[in-house]
Amino acid sequence: MAIYLPSTAEEEQLGLDELTPREIVAELDKHVIGQKDAKRAVAIALRNRMRRQKLPSDLAEEVIPKNIIMIGPTGVGKTEIARRLAKLASSPFLKVEASKFTEVGYVGRDVESMVRDLVEIAIDNIRAEKLEDVADRAELNAEERLLDILLPPAAPAHPEPGFALEASTGDSHSRTREKLRQQLREGKLDERTVEIEVREKNFPSFEIISNQGVEEMDVNIKDMLPNIFGQRTKKRKMTVNEALEYLIQEEEQRLIDMDQVTRMAIDRVEDAGIIFLDEIDKIAGREGGHGPDVSREGVQRDILPIVEGTTVNTRYGMVRTDHILFIAAGAFHVSKPSDLIPELQGRFPIRVELQSLTMEDFIRILTEPKSSLVKQYTALLETEGVKLEFTREALEEVARFAFRVNEGTENIGARRLHTIMERVLDDISFSAPDKKGEQFTVDSDYVRNMLANIVKDQDLSRYIL
Repeated sequence: MAIYLPSTAEEEQLGLDELTPREIVAELDKHVIGQKDAKRAVAIALRNRMRRQKLPSDLAEEVIPKNIIMIGPTGVGKTEIARRLAKLASSPFLKVEASKFTEVGYVGRDVESMVRDLVEIAIDNIRAEKLEDVADRAELNAEERLLDILLPPAAPAHPEPGFALEASTGDSHSRTREKLRQQLREGKLDERTVEIEVREKNFPSFEIISNQGVEEMDVNIKDMLPNIFGQRTKKRKMTVNEALEYLIQEEEQRLIDMDQVTRMAIDRVEDAGIIFLDEIDKIAGREGGHGPDVSREGVQRDILPIVEGTTVNTRYGMVRTDHILFIAAGAFHVSKPSDLIPELQGRFPIRVELQSLTMEDFIRILTEPKSSLVKQYTALLETEGVKLEFTREALEEVARFAFRVNEGTENIGARRLHTIMERVLDDISFSAPDKKGEQFTVDSDYVRNMLANIVKDQDLSRYIL
């Protein structure tokens, strides 16, 4: 296990030890309406992960995650609960559709790619944390390099000048450099053109012909080539502003120890990773017939060792999946969890059923969450100088329309609210740039007027709403 000092984000993660399941549910309540059973299940799973970290290492190794299957129609909060849980725990999180995988031997994505993708996400997360740590140093280093380009060190006029002349020249150079630094920081030099050395790409990027192309190779050719042939540089003219941005990025890359980032990422994936397997109901069932379709049971058998605990070979090293938390989800309209192969069922001991959303739930979804639709639209139009307000009756009307359309057509849950709100605010959004400083109040009559013609025509309603 790699030893490293925790970053700010990791210290926050360590602080999660104080969060009880009840508090975890309270945090999830800020973003997802209802679904208490599902929230309780994931809160216990997260708390058990914290408890495991306090156990002796030999016992902790034996404690496996209690994976969860969420059963419920689309748009009721399955993905959002898992995503918010991962964010709360600062865990690497990957959502992937089980139906996208193919059985071994077929062209397509193999199941191990989900672990590789999770490692990539963890590396990106940790690299972003490290960038915050080195940002100030990188900016200072880049500034010094740019000043060296703007004001190269003065060559002595004589091979052996006197000491007084040297001191005078040095003082003058320092004063000029500090003046340039001040102008650079004030943006006065942004449009000046400079010539800097940039890294040259030796080869064009490879086109990935299939999902099992370069992406899935254990040794990535794109990473090998620069090391084999070296990396050339070329001089390029750009503005001071562009040059500073480029040099800052170059310094950030130099200051970050990518070997350490990789070790930390693998550790975090193995101890805290969460994979959300959506549409697992699409691979449930056992085919008895013959034909060109990929066997769904075969995909299940390929997923089984990943969920059970195995070691996956990635370009960054071997990754164990024993303690990754898997949360599966599906509508299970046609199939049921018992249609999964028994071995896979056994690896998902916790089953929770999410309820369909009621009209009252829709009203709460529109207003209560931290990033509710009403808050989003209000903030968006404020950027145009337009003040937008909704009456309670208008929100009830939107919720009623969404509920009725879900009943009459396909039930897509809370996602129907997005469609309805877009139709209601279509005119306001379009004319907002011309209405700066004005205030709009959306009431129930306005909602009905905007939706009346569509709702009257059932066929049109099916297509538009």
